[in-house]
Amino acid sequence: MKGIPFLEGKYSPTLDLYPIECKEFNRIYPFYDNLREGRFTTTKCKGCGKVSFPPRVICPECYSEDLEYIDLPTRGKVVTLVEKWGGVPIQYTPPMIGAWIEFPEDSPVRHYFSLLYNCGVGEVKEGDEVQLYVFDVAPHPIDKGKESIMKERVYFGFEPVKKK
Repeated sequence: MKGIPFLEGKYSPTLDLYPIECKEFNRIYPFYDNLREGRFTTTKCKGCGKVSFPPRVICPECYSEDLEYIDLPTRGKVVTLVEKWGGVPIQYTPPMIGAWIEFPEDSPVRHYFSLLYNCGVGEVKEGDEVQLYVFDVAPHPIDKGKESIMKERVYFGFEPVKKK
């Protein structure tokens, strides 16, 4: 699980970079539910057909709220990448490796910039194949009735496809 190590399990909303994903706080919660199933998805307007990424609750083209979730590719190729050693957010350990990823031509989303996980400096190069990587992040407290409960969360990035 990724979180904020120096807080030793205590929750700090001001240092939390991950979204509150539960149904009570987030209208794109199906996106996170789909991630839990290993699916990378986004929304498509049932009226005009506009595909938006990240997922939306209202179509930016025709303002319809009649949207459906569609699957996106879970694999792509690295176009270019960057290794960031300074200015890394508090919950990350340098270097942060990010990649501009190209998806197959038939994908409604052609490119996406993502952090890469499970790889070190120099282990990924342009043209390498990467795949969706879903991981647990620190749970988020929410009030439900008179109780506070911890809601589990996930987030995503990409990782190198292991060569056989």
